[in-house]
Amino acid sequence: MHPVFSNRKLVFLLATLCCMLWGSAYPSIKAGYALFAIAADDLPSKLLFAGYRFLAAGVVILIAVAPTRPIFALDGRQCRQIALLGLTQTSLQYVFFYVGLAYTTGVKGSIMNATGSFFSVLLAHFIYHNDRLTLNKVIGCLAGFAGVMVVNFGDHLLDFDFTLRGEGFVVIAAFLLSAASIYGKRLSQSIDSFVLTGHQLAFGGLVLVLIGHATGGTLSGFTLASSALFAYLVLLSSIAFALWTCLLKYNNVGMVSVFNFLIPVFGALLSAIFLGESIFEWKYVLALLLVCVGIWRVTRRN
Repeated sequence: MHPVFSNRKLVFLLATLCCMLWGSAYPSIKAGYALFAIAADDLPSKLLFAGYRFLAAGVVILIAVAPTRPIFALDGRQCRQIALLGLTQTSLQYVFFYVGLAYTTGVKGSIMNATGSFFSVLLAHFIYHNDRLTLNKVIGCLAGFAGVMVVNFGDHLLDFDFTLRGEGFVVIAAFLLSAASIYGKRLSQSIDSFVLTGHQLAFGGLVLVLIGHATGGTLSGFTLASSALFAYLVLLSSIAFALWTCLLKYNNVGMVSVFNFLIPVFGALLSAIFLGESIFEWKYVLALLLVCVGIWRVTRRN
């Protein structure tokens, strides 16, 4: 057991920090599209933007840990495992996510993406004997999902159309991320968590870069402002993914993954702040309350 990543209070704080960082990516990426002049329907350039971000994040992690860890002391089997993790957790997951978002609304995409927490809890039930599905987990997940729906409350919630290429792809992306996270937890038992995260992000990001270039994507407009924003997104990804991998390594999947419900709540709150909208709306308070109740139900001791 790790003294930091197994401490219950620190786990709560670190998991919340990760979700807050990922939530801040919503307004940051939107600002990035504007600064780099990426059109809303320019999917190849979006994949290229994401690819460079993750590739750089992986390199940053590997450079940071190189003085204390052997970052290339991997055998052929471990290299194949890391490549598979990067391909699923980063590359394929983001391809399905961005394609799905292109054919659905942001509101519905956020709600569909929240199904990932359900997938994580269900998959962990069948894979780990000490991470079984309980009434507390069911109630907690339902409360968290309700919070995600509340924070996205609006006219679009009245539209329940479901298409495979739209909402379906977002759900597939959520499933890929959940399954890959559990696979990553298994790999982290034999590979250093930071080395694992760095390599999988770098490989997954490289694949996205190749896909983006192959489909006609471009990325230009590097200024002081756009470069600073890109650097923040790189650091955000490197810190959040590295911490999350460590949290999954030393804790039950169900206990950690329920914090994912905080991401769209933080995303909505931070978007409201940086876009000049009012944050004192009832839906934000109720959503945060529901998500916190859900986290408490899942993580409470029997």
